[in-house]
Amino acid sequence: MPRDVYENPLNTRYASREMSRVWSDQFKFSTWRRIWVALAESQHELGLDVTPAQIAELRGAVDDIDFDKAAAYERELRHDVMAHVHAYRDQCPGAGGIIHLGATSCEVTDNTELIQLRAALEILRRRLVQTIGRLAEFAAEHRALPCLGMTHLQPAQPTTVGKRATLWCYDLALDLEELEHRLASLKLRGVKGTTGTQATFLQLFGGDHEKVQELERRVAAKLGFRDCYRVTGQTYPRKVDAEVLATLSGIGQSAHKMGSDMRILQSRKELEEPFEEKQIGSSAMAYKRNPMRAERMCALARFAMHLAGSADATAAVQWMERTLDDSANRRLVIPQAFLAIDATLILYRNIVDGLVAYPEVIARHLQAELPFMATEEILMAGVQAGGDRQLLHEQIRVHSQAAGRVVKEQGGENDLIERLRGDAAFQKIDLGATLDAQRFIGRAPEQVDEFLAAVVAPIRERYAADLAGEAESLRV
Repeated sequence: MPRDVYENPLNTRYASREMSRVWSDQFKFSTWRRIWVALAESQHELGLDVTPAQIAELRGAVDDIDFDKAAAYERELRHDVMAHVHAYRDQCPGAGGIIHLGATSCEVTDNTELIQLRAALEILRRRLVQTIGRLAEFAAEHRALPCLGMTHLQPAQPTTVGKRATLWCYDLALDLEELEHRLASLKLRGVKGTTGTQATFLQLFGGDHEKVQELERRVAAKLGFRDCYRVTGQTYPRKVDAEVLATLSGIGQSAHKMGSDMRILQSRKELEEPFEEKQIGSSAMAYKRNPMRAERMCALARFAMHLAGSADATAAVQWMERTLDDSANRRLVIPQAFLAIDATLILYRNIVDGLVAYPEVIARHLQAELPFMATEEILMAGVQAGGDRQLLHEQIRVHSQAAGRVVKEQGGENDLIERLRGDAAFQKIDLGATLDAQRFIGRAPEQVDEFLAAVVAPIRERYAADLAGEAESLRV
């Protein structure tokens, strides 16, 4: 590739070669040819004048594509499908007369795109499963490690590091559920002709409706599909694209949420993403350990999330049986959405594989806020020791406000417990016992166990082979 030509960084920097291959010219145009072969085979089987020799000739050239010749034909004809018909005919002169028999362009273009969608979704499914598996391991490891909970990004009731990880993991499990639904409901467009009426195929089979239906069933089966969309215009419903990209957007949302949390927690030095031995955090500040993986994950996820709106708009403006304003848009939007989410999940897995927790820092942050959170328990203990509830409440309020001023105005440590120890009203209370963080995390450890058993274990069982796969390395 010349260096004075723009290259898409999704291909050159971020996404896997596996995902790039699905959207490559070789995959696309070889699939066009596989569809032409499936069509010819089915027509032969149903009695049309298509010979086994012609089918064999076509099959022998499925992957041997002269891209330069096809490009030359397209410059002349201004039609990509017919350009490839001509290039295929040149290679297979004996079968040239039956290539694309009765078909319209969408017989190859749309059916190919649905095959690509299926292949790409299967890659993402594997990446989701692997990331869920590793995140679940992290959650189990830290199931009972207390940490400061946050609501409104302000200190709140404690939770555990493992319980917080289950929130990230559950988002991905819901994404997996949605992706599985999309794969299960994905169908082939089938062979339906120029406006979806199958008129040309009906003519080829002399008005025999059953043979036209059987043709579609056979083509679908040869391409690995159990069913076709019941009715279409010239294209398969563009709503399918919108639904698939909504699923990708959902994965992006989950990844962005986790990445944002990671960036905050790394800033607090509670969690840290992998940092390699020779990695440089900043060209100027040599000490920096920036969360570049989480930042990149958020960037790519955000890009994919915004692409979903383009698919929505395309579905909304397909006039009557179709318009061609979808074509250029979809060439850009659909592959790039898949490449971006592929890269996002590679990053997510990479982060979780090397995710480090720092218990001492986590404990220090929790202990700095725990005295305030313990005040309700201190109040109840004081009442049980014979104190007046309202008087104790007022004393706690006064001492809390004073301790808060020390923290915020003087930059000091939270001294609320020391203040209460010096107050005669609290002499009978074991104030130290009220600061045991385990008393404030509720059922968080048990919730982790229950989540892993109810949600993650079935995923592990369904996708045991995928969980055994190696992680994709970051390309840069």
